[in-house]
Parts: sequence; C-alpha cells; structure tokens
Amino acid sequence: MAGRFGFGSSAPAKMRVTNTPSTDLALTNLAYCSATDLHNFAVPGTKLFMALIADRVVLNLSYPLITPHQSIQSEHIALNAVQRRHIQVSSGDEVSITRFIPPEDFNLALLSLELEFVKKGATRTEQVKRIEVDAAVLSNQLKKRFMNQIMTSGQRVTFEYHGTNYIFTVNQATVEGQDKSGDVERGMIAADTYFIFEAPTASGIKIINQREAASSNIFRHKEFNLEKLGIGGLGAEFADIFRRAFASRVFPPHVISKLGIKHVKGMLLYGPPGTGKTLMARQIGKMLNGKEPKIVNGPEVLSKFVGETEKNVRDLFADAENDQRMHGDQSELHVIIFDEIDAICKSRGSTRDGTGVHDSIVNQLLTKIDGVEALNNVLLIGMTNRKDLLDEALMRPGRLEVQVEISLPDENGRLQILQIHTNKMKETSFLAPDVNLMELAARTKNYSGAELEGVVKSAVSFALNRQLSLDDLTKTVDEESIKVTMDDFLQALHDIVPAFGASTDDLERCRLNGMVDCGKRHQHIYQRAMLLVEQVKVSKGSPLVTCLMEGSSGSGKTALAATVGIDSDFPYVKIVSAETMTGLHESTKCAHIVKVFEDAYKSPLSIIILDDIERLLEYVAIGPRFSNIICQTLLVLLKRLPPKGKKLLVFGTTSEVEFLDSIGFCNAFSITHHIPTLKTDDAKKVLQQLNVFAPQDIDAAAEAVNDMPIKKLYMLIEMAAQGEHGGSSEAIYSGKEKIKFNHFVDCLQDVIRY
Repeated sequence: MAGRFGFGSSAPAKMRVTNTPSTDLALTNLAYCSATDLHNFAVPGTKLFMALIADRVVLNLSYPLITPHQSIQSEHIALNAVQRRHIQVSSGDEVSITRFIPPEDFNLALLSLELEFVKKGATRTEQVKRIEVDAAVLSNQLKKRFMNQIMTSGQRVTFEYHGTNYIFTVNQATVEGQDKSGDVERGMIAADTYFIFEAPTASGIKIINQREAASSNIFRHKEFNLEKLGIGGLGAEFADIFRRAFASRVFPPHVISKLGIKHVKGMLLYGPPGTGKTLMARQIGKMLNGKEPKIVNGPEVLSKFVGETEKNVRDLFADAENDQRMHGDQSELHVIIFDEIDAICKSRGSTRDGTGVHDSIVNQLLTKIDGVEALNNVLLIGMTNRKDLLDEALMRPGRLEVQVEISLPDENGRLQILQIHTNKMKETSFLAPDVNLMELAARTKNYSGAELEGVVKSAVSFALNRQLSLDDLTKTVDEESIKVTMDDFLQALHDIVPAFGASTDDLERCRLNGMVDCGKRHQHIYQRAMLLVEQVKVSKGSPLVTCLMEGSSGSGKTALAATVGIDSDFPYVKIVSAETMTGLHESTKCAHIVKVFEDAYKSPLSIIILDDIERLLEYVAIGPRFSNIICQTLLVLLKRLPPKGKKLLVFGTTSEVEFLDSIGFCNAFSITHHIPTLKTDDAKKVLQQLNVFAPQDIDAAAEAVNDMPIKKLYMLIEMAAQGEHGGSSEAIYSGKEKIKFNHFVDCLQDVIRY
C-alpha cells in the first residue's frame, strides 16, 4: 500500500482529533498540529508538510497540508467539520496518520467543482436574485488559497468569497496522463490547474464569465448511455468518433495550445441506408452544450438563382466566424449537420449541367472549412450513402478527416436495437413472455437498424389486428389482452426483407423441382463447394474465393450453386442473371453488376452467383460476338479483394466453357468444377427417389435416359405425367399412379426428335 499511495518511510502513528482553533482557520482546508510534531510530515526537497489521514477501517482518506499552531497539543491534529465528516471521525477519536509524499506528475490539469451555499436556507428574495459568481475571479482566488493542496473526487471544501461562505464538491480531478481505471481521481492544485464551475439551478448561484469552461465542458452529460439515446450496436463507432473529434475539445484551450494541434473540423458518417447515420448525428447534436446545431439537408442549399447557393453555404458559417472574431479560442463550438451531403459535394467535373454550380459549391465549402481564414470553432458532420460520389479534396485531413463507416449491425448490435424498440412494450406488459429477442437477433442477419424497427412495427400491427373486427371497427378494444407474441415477430420477418439480405425467393426459383441425390459425382462437387464456404468463413488468407461450375445446359449448375448459397447460411446471397437485365444497355448492365458487388462488400460474409456468364456477356456463337465492356467489368470484380473484414465467395455457371477459356475468363476463377450429365446409375437413383415408375420399369427407364441432363429428365417426366396414357400429374407425384414405360418412351422420342 505504501508504494501505491506514495507513503513515506515513517510508520503510521496515532493522533487524536480536535477542532480547528478558530472559524477563519476552518475555511483554509488545512490541518493543524503542534510545532513539535510538524517535522514528521515534511516532504523531502520542498517546504511542504503533508499527511495521509485514514479512519480505523481505511475506507476514507484525506491528504491535507499540515501547518503548526501554538494552541494544538502534541500528538493532536486539528480538522474542520467538513474534513472530519469526509473521513468519518469525531473530535476525540484517534486516527492513523503518516507522512504523505506526492508521486511525480501529481499536478491537476482539470478540476471541476460544484458550488453551493453553506447556509442552504436562503430567503425567497435571495433565490430569485441568484448571486452571480465570476468564474475567472473565483478561479484565481481558489488557486491562491488552496495552492499545493490535494483535491480528491467527491471531496467537499468550505471557503469564503465576497463575504459569503460556500462549499464546493469536487466532481472531477484530472491529472494529465492519469490512468482513470485504477484509484480514485486526485491531484495537487498548481498554477496552471484549470477550473470548471457548476451550480445546480436551485442553488441560487449563477456562474458568469466562463466561456472557456463552456468550450471545454462541451457535453451536457458526464457519461453516455447509448441505449437511452436510442443508439444500438454502434458503441465502437461512437468511441471512434469521440476519440477523433471530441477528445481534444474536452481539454481547456491552453492545453491544446501547448500540444500545438488544432481541433478536428469535420467528420463523415457513411454506410448503407437505415444504419443510423442521421440518428447518430442528431444525438451528437443533442449531447453538445453551447450553440444549437444547424441541421441542413443537402438539396435545401441549392438555389436556382446565380450565386444564391454559394451565399447559403457562407451563411451557415457566418455565426461561427463572428464568434471566433470576437472571442478567439474562447468561442463556443458551432455544429453544422449536413444530411445527404453527396447531393451538393459531388466530385468537381463530374456534373455536366453546363452551369458549374456544383463545382462552385464544393469550392465554397472547402474554403470555409479549411481556407486561408480557417475556423477552429466549427464541427461539420456530413452523412451520405454514396461516399464514392464525394470530392476527394473534401475528405483530406483538415476537412472531413474523420470518416466512420456506420455499417450493418452484428448480432449483438441487432439485439441492442431490438431491446431499444421493445423496452416500452416490455415495461407496459404488452410483450408476451415467449418473445425471444436473442433468437430474433440471430434470425435477422443483414437487417439495418431501420429495418429492425420496421420488424417491430409490423409485429405490433399483427398483435393489434387480432383485437379488431372489420365487421365492427367501433367495438371497444380490451387493452389488457394486447400481446405481441413471437409468432407476430416471425410473421413480420416475411413483411420486412433486408435490402442487403439473401435473395431466398430468387434462389428457390433456381431449384423449383427441389434437390435429389444424383450420385457420387454430384455429391462430391456439392461437398467441395461447401468446403469453399467453410474456407471463406474461417480462413484469414482467403477473403475472396471464386468457383466456376461448367457443364452442358440443364445439368443442374445453377440449382447446385443456389443450394450451396442457401445451405451456407451467409447473410448476403445474390444471383446475377441476364433475365433481370433484358433490354438494358451495356453500361447499365455494368452498373447493375457493380452495385451487386458493392452491396456484398457491406456484409461480413457474402455469396454472389453469376448465372449463365455467356448470357451476361451477350455471347453469340456466330461471329463470335460478346460485350467486351461487361467482360472487363466482371474480370476486374472477380480479382478485386473485398474491404478489410469482409469476405466474398463467387460462383459462376456456364455452358460455354470453351468460349470463356478462349477469352481468358476461366483464369479469373480459383477453381473449376465440371457438372456431369446423368449416367444410367445416376438416373436410376433419381427415378427411385421420385417414385414415378413401377419397380420393374425403373432399370429400363434409367437406361433410356443415359447421359441426359437432370433438367431435361425433369421435363421429360412432367411430359409423361400428362395425358390419357400416363395418368394425371397430381396422381403420379402422389404415388397413386405410375408412368407407363411405353408412354415414357414416346415422350423421349419427341424430346430427342426436337
């Protein structure tokens, strides 16, 4: 313990507590002893005398300066009433006391004090008037009066100011570089200690002349509960924002001046829609003291009149300029929140409207943020879904230098968001006991915060709808019977589909006939594909894996890729097919494909299926002709590594592998699998599972369809299941009737003929 608190080598002694000799001495916050005891508390190398006083169970500690007084007897120590109350002792008690040697770097950089009157029973007139306390004058007086005294967080000290006795409580005592994770905050008042004064509204005290304190005490609250602010799953992002943009503003201006740095002037919040960018910026604005934030939507700045748009930009910064001109570094913080900043800050030269308005807006904004007359009292918060559209000069250090991605929440973040949106109904007993938010968080992969809120709203709508009757909407509703159940939430998941989620419906359409066991060869390929899924999940060296599945038309390539996508349980699985881009121009198709990849980069684990690559490339055998623009786009995307922390698996399918090989496309894939047609044994296994033939006909039917693609076999069975010879399709698949082999052979001849 001695090393921890900086004790001297002398052993603790017992001294008896007595009262301070006089009332005026009680206001000094000093401890008094006899001249004969004083040498026991000398701090080597200084003229100071310090003691560490602890009560019997060493729960409360005090570090007073010691001074001699002739009226104090030997082995006695005089403490005022506030000191005795702090260490929980009374006059006549014995206390353990020893010399205290302050550690190095013990001077206080910041001391936050809350003021109140000693006599709380002030008259009504006095309360209405509210006594004004000049922060600058009081700071100087306290420095002189309590110089070299040690202040501890939670300590209370009495003092006199302009004929009135006050008590201050230490709210914060910060030593520069101090690790706050250990002991209680404490330090010694020095010449450059910075004071911040606070006074409750009901105290009758009004603090004036504290602009400097206001700029350092920029936050209204001493701690942040993000859940109470309605922010879920963004703890790490908020910590990053605080460190980069606000940590320097918490300290007094003279500290930052000594460091020789300037405050961060701008930050950019970017990410997918609905992830909480606007909410984060709005809550940051609410948490700040000082000027009310200016909230601007990008398009609102635009004007049809020449020069008016630039004037609107200048007006946003006018108040900050005037404040800095008048008060310099003591100016209050001016926050400007720019929503949809990409609307007015596109890269210069990219907008070809002939007016150059967008370019001049960017120029004006750059000048105001970090021009010749740069402002140091402005914080510009920009928000966008399209960071790629912004001008590069806007994002260099000195401008929007803090760039934080507000991405899709992880499972823990989704749980926090769901808790935020269901807390009210839980408190009011509208949430049914069977609702499992942890299970919902696990089920809602790639849901944004806004989409999770939509899920909760949808679930509530199901619960409310149960209480209504369309026959009589005036019927009285029993509020007590309203319960939002787990089934309501599960139904809501079908209503609200994540924009960056797996396209399950599209994938299921790729395997309408389901999946059957097609033999060892197909099973081997499926297992190898699932190994690629595991590789992407766990491997740190494979953020991008690509696999080409080639084979004859109808061999089941797309169905196999879709099955792997569904079984992977990846949060983002998308299929890129030519059928969704019919009639589009080449450049539009390229933009669509690029967007699918960009969306995939927003998810931690993604699968993209490039279906029928030759159709995407607009390949025609005669010529041959294909789109080189789309080809080059795909080649670039197949080689481009996803951003850090993101992983991507790409499957491609083709029936024209020779063509792709001739243009070097096959080399873009890490691995290639050949999807074979059905041999006799494979076809027999499929037909046994479908159970559409009599047992004695299965071998002959399997022999007849040797070397046939699975898709064509399904089509053949559908044809044979129709008509008077084969019975009804429903009866065939239910097992009540069987396909007659002769009719099957007739259908097979038609298929071969055409």
